[in-house]
Order: sequence, then C-alpha cells, then structure tokens
Amino acid sequence: MKRSGTADLPLHYGKVPIWLAERMSTLGLAIIEAIVLDYGKAEVLRRLSDPFWFQSMGAVMGMDWHSSGITTSVMGALKRSVNSRSRDLGLYICGGKGKASLMAPSELLGVAERTGLNGDQLVRSSKLSAKVDNTAVHDGFQLYMHSFIVSSDGDWTVVQQGMRQGSSTARRYHWHSSGLQSFVEDPHTSVYGEAVGSIINLADKRASGARSSIMDMSTEPPERMIREIKKLVMPSHHDVRSKDIDIKRLGAMLWVAHQQGPKDFEDLLLLTGMGPRTLQSLALVSEVIYGTPTRFSDPARFSMAHGGKDGHPFPVPVKVYDDTIQVLRKAVDGAKLGQSEKMDAVRRLSRMSEAAEKGFTPRSNLEALLEKERKDSWKYGGRTVFGKAGRSAGDQLKLF
Repeated sequence: MKRSGTADLPLHYGKVPIWLAERMSTLGLAIIEAIVLDYGKAEVLRRLSDPFWFQSMGAVMGMDWHSSGITTSVMGALKRSVNSRSRDLGLYICGGKGKASLMAPSELLGVAERTGLNGDQLVRSSKLSAKVDNTAVHDGFQLYMHSFIVSSDGDWTVVQQGMRQGSSTARRYHWHSSGLQSFVEDPHTSVYGEAVGSIINLADKRASGARSSIMDMSTEPPERMIREIKKLVMPSHHDVRSKDIDIKRLGAMLWVAHQQGPKDFEDLLLLTGMGPRTLQSLALVSEVIYGTPTRFSDPARFSMAHGGKDGHPFPVPVKVYDDTIQVLRKAVDGAKLGQSEKMDAVRRLSRMSEAAEKGFTPRSNLEALLEKERKDSWKYGGRTVFGKAGRSAGDQLKLF
C-alpha cells in the first residue's frame, strides 16, 4: 500500500470531444490488454501507480501532456473499456470524478461479491488513501477525483487528484498496494511537484510524536481539553491564533473521538467529521500542549505520437490514431490465438526506439518538426476541440 508519487499540473477545463473519447477508450483497452498478455495484471497496477508512466500514457492517447485533464480523461476512458472486460482481464476500476468518487465503496463491495475478495478491507483502503491525501497532508489541494483499481488477486492502485484554491494547478496522487506497513508513516516512495513551503504533514515519519499526542487528546475527557484549549487560544498568542481554531467543531470532534475510542491514528482519520480543518486544529493544539512539531517541508515526448486535443504540440491525427488502434488491436487479438508475430513486432519497435535513444544527440530541429506536423495535419485528419485542420494558402494550418 505505497503512495508512489504525486504530480502538479495546470488546470485545463472543457470536455474531451466524443470523437477523441471513443478512441481513447479503444486504444486504452488495447494497451492494457497488451500489458496483461505480456506481463500480467499486477504490472498494469504498478504502471498506473507510476506518475511518469501515467502521464506518458495520457499523452500517447491524445491528451495534452501537461494538462490536469489527463487524469480524469484517462481514468474515465479506462473505466468504460476495462470494466467491460473485467472478467477476462481480472481488473476492476471503481470511483471517478466528483459524485462518481463517492460510489467507490459500493462499487468495491460489488467487486468483492463477484471475486470473493475482502470488501471491507478494500473499502477501508479506499477511504484511508483519500483521507491521508485530503486530511493528514495539508498541502492546499482538495480532492475531487478518486479512482480505485483492483485486481482479482486483491492488489490495488489508487489514482486521485486535488485542486488548489487560488491557483490554476491540480495535484495527482498515486498509491500502490505493495510493501507498505502503514498508511500514516512515510507511505510515499517519492513525492515531487512544485514546492509550496512549509506544510502540515501528519503522514511524515517525523510526525509520529504529533500523531501520538493527538491520540492522547482523544482519550482525555473532552471538557478538560476544551478548558485547556480556551486558555491557549488568545489573539495575542504567537503559536495558535483564534482564527485557527473552531472551538465548537473541535469540541464536537473530541467528544466523538472520546466516545468511539479509535485504536490508532488510521481509525481517527476515518471518524465521521474528521476533515482537514479539524485535524489541523488538533495538530496545532497538540503542538502547543505537548510540544511536538508538525510542520515539515513540503513526460512530454509521448505527445508526439498523437498530438493533443487543444492542438499542442499539434492537432490529433485521427487517421494515424485509428491506424494505431487497428495495428495494436490485431496484434493483441492474434496473441490471444497463439499468433504472437505481430506482438513481437510491436515489442521490437520499443527495443529499437530505446536503442536509438542511447546514441541520439538532440538537435535544435524540434520546432521544424512540429511545424511540419502542423502543416501536414490536414493530410492525417488532424482535429482539435476547436475543429478540423484544413489546408489553406501556403499549406498553413487552418481550423474550421
């Protein structure tokens, strides 16, 4: 249960057009099937948990390589296509964006009924991964998308995304059910993205004292704790200010915690009403009362395959996209029938590309290449959300 990385992305608004969404589902399914055939379903989960690979897949499917829309569009496309083949692939995708994210627990229980997996355990993992990123880690991003991908063997991956208020960025978080001992003590194998300065991170190993102190607070009589907190919350106080603490809400949360008696910090996170602001209040009060510090420092080339829906780096070449799907579809279908020649050819292309890159010296001709792609876009059925690419005087790109 590792959180394997994060990514910061600029927000892009607008829906993916139907002509691209349908192709993304078809190509995405073919890619997933090819990986399952060659490496197994566990490898699919591992790759989806890698933020770099995920970004590369989104780019090759025609999304703008740096767009936050990659997350919701890729997972939406995969949920539609992969779930239609779940029995064969042994993979199930639950949750999604907005209201769909709230369906993850019930969908996971449905998967458990069909596969014999432990549904309660899956639901707990789903809720905890979201609680850690949304509540225990105060990095300023509010989750609005949560996708839980589980295999028939019980392995899982979580891909979720949050939006930062007051900025035009979104942050994606990846989790993977491999090798983690705790949800709340260094569950990350890597965390990268734009630094936002000091944050409250109660999932940091160095915050173990703070977590213990907060747990101690939950066992104390709420009345006694509120009396002490009121003494601390003074406008002239340098550590905890009145605007940081909602006494009424904090008192209610202390009462709930005291009554339910959570056995560990994970249980405390899952208590009803335990949101980011309430946990922040608990952490700040804990820091003053107990003296435990809580504040700690906080792949574009694949877009050359099928361009991007907004025209960056060039319009989506629909004819080329369809050819890619057809070639890969035939290769996967043939491999299922024991005809592995086409899959071997696809595999060789990857090895040839890797070998070529080792001896490649970059030249300043990228702009010339992109200009040619844009100029010839009409020949390949080039299309963006603004319209089709047409040929105009001088072969300059024209959208209509």
